[in-house]
Amino acid sequence: MNSINRNQLFIGSCLALLVTSLSFGIRAGILGKLGTDFNLNATQLGTIAATAFWGFPLAVIIGGLVVDVIGMKRLLEMAFFFHLGGILLTIFAGGFWSLFFSTLLIGIANGTVEAACNPLVTTLYPDKKTTKLNHFHLWFPGGIVIGTLISFYFSKFNIGWQVQVGTMLIPTLIYGFLFLKLKFPVTERVAAGVSTSEMYKSLGNPLFLFMIICMFGTAITELFTGQWIDVLLRNVTDNALLILTVTTLVMVIGRGFAEPIVHRLSPTGVLVISAVLSAAGLYLLGHSSGNTLFAGAIIFGMGVCFFWPTMLGFVAEYLPKTGAVGLNLMGGAGMFAVSVYMMFMGKFYDEKLIAKLPANASLADYSAAAPDSEMGKALAQAKVTAGPEIINATLIIPIILTVAFTGLYFYMRGKSKQTLTTA
Repeated sequence: MNSINRNQLFIGSCLALLVTSLSFGIRAGILGKLGTDFNLNATQLGTIAATAFWGFPLAVIIGGLVVDVIGMKRLLEMAFFFHLGGILLTIFAGGFWSLFFSTLLIGIANGTVEAACNPLVTTLYPDKKTTKLNHFHLWFPGGIVIGTLISFYFSKFNIGWQVQVGTMLIPTLIYGFLFLKLKFPVTERVAAGVSTSEMYKSLGNPLFLFMIICMFGTAITELFTGQWIDVLLRNVTDNALLILTVTTLVMVIGRGFAEPIVHRLSPTGVLVISAVLSAAGLYLLGHSSGNTLFAGAIIFGMGVCFFWPTMLGFVAEYLPKTGAVGLNLMGGAGMFAVSVYMMFMGKFYDEKLIAKLPANASLADYSAAAPDSEMGKALAQAKVTAGPEIINATLIIPIILTVAFTGLYFYMRGKSKQTLTTA
């Protein structure tokens, strides 16, 4: 790897992930505005937001299957053009379907970035996989912080959502330039000489299948809550978007200091504590108001902070023969679960609102009513209770994860002792 510029490749990877996270942060901030401008209800908004999440697994799984064949460089060049096309189509969107397809393109680009960059990081840093994956993935919450601040302050000064989306073009063009000129290594699995058949056989390992199932829950806990926080808590607090900013800022700091934490606790210990804190944070977000919401946001951020990179790091460290396909199946499984959950909960949220309105009320009529009218006030009051109810329904997921990861912790501990005894 003497001719490989490891630092520039890592910087380019971080910028590519920054674009991915900006798309989440800015979309979370403008989702309500899109609903107003294009007269979209929560079900339609949920479908648009979910499109990014199922475009992601589509790309990450296909990318994982071909990355060893076509190389990480080719995949990242494709991600650049998908990002560019998706951003421009969003800026010039005219309604539901153009927003749907532009979000799909961005989701495919995001998945392609993940498909190439996760194996790239583990290849560049074979002795510090979990730590460097945490450092790489800090740019996901980092970009959400930047994106939500862009959305918050641009909206405050009446700068249109089209300009907000356009800011993503800057890091897109920079990472595209870097990846077009740099030389890439082969993936770690190819370099280690692990055969393709051995890799696919490893995917049937019960431990890998268990981690895939847990990835459903960790991804939903982190990403559904983050993407919908402004919609769910907007009528509970005037600072709903800033709650997301606080959460993601905590995640940035945590991932930046991942090395001593992962070293001291082990990946499984980190996952247990993460699940407990996530459950506590969601409970506070669903049962609080005022400043207590920010306490919940901090605890929730501490909880979900290590979920995604540590799940990938666990697979990279303990199931290395699964290769790039294993890493990307994990990412794809997580995003697919979020996409399904978002569509389901968007519909569930609309049903919750209807149940709180007068009998036979039309949600579309109430949504179109002036905020200071009787219908507008009734809808606002319905949202005050419906949003936290959705958060409380999601709380069961990190509770289940706490039990699952506790079992995993003792299983891995027993396996480690057995290995030492055998040795």
